[in-house]
Amino acid sequence: MAGNREFFNRKLHSLLGVIPVGLFLTQHLIVNHFATRGEEAFNNASHFMESLPFRYFLEIFIIFLPLLYHAIYGIYIAFTAKNNAGRYNYFRNWMFVLQRVTGVITLIFVVWHVWETRIAAAFGAEVNFQMMEDILSNPFMLWFYIICVVSAVFHFANGLWSFCISWGITMTPRSQQISTYVTMAIFVALSIVGVRAILAFV
Repeated sequence: MAGNREFFNRKLHSLLGVIPVGLFLTQHLIVNHFATRGEEAFNNASHFMESLPFRYFLEIFIIFLPLLYHAIYGIYIAFTAKNNAGRYNYFRNWMFVLQRVTGVITLIFVVWHVWETRIAAAFGAEVNFQMMEDILSNPFMLWFYIICVVSAVFHFANGLWSFCISWGITMTPRSQQISTYVTMAIFVALSIVGVRAILAFV
């Protein structure tokens, strides 16, 4: 019974990391990338997302609850996993370790980012270009955001590789090698989108 529960939890954790959490990350980066077109373009894109119908329902049940489950179970995995990269210096072993490290970094960032934006908005602050410009005017916060966004993208892209194996999509060594190239390309592409968005506020 415990084995079945563990199997189900890991499957669900993997699925939620891609759908909906990974899709939300991608969408969030794309919306933020409108900052490269100027303040008005970003504010319009941001306000459009805020005006979606059933916004609070979507945020709670499509974003926050799946993210909460993925984060809590991810912390359990991170601190119970047997990291062996120091003993077996293989690429995938290092990806295994980095997946756990970036997961913890991403969780810290998400909590901080929600506090800085969503909680601040609940107290009357307006989440707009000016808010992000003020936050990122601090050099420490600028680098904090860059490191954390790249970590979040890596966690998603490398998690996508694991998801494909866990759900039986890539079962052969050849398909897993191709998946490595594809997911690393996703990592590079989304990292560029995320970093360009951050720098647009500076």
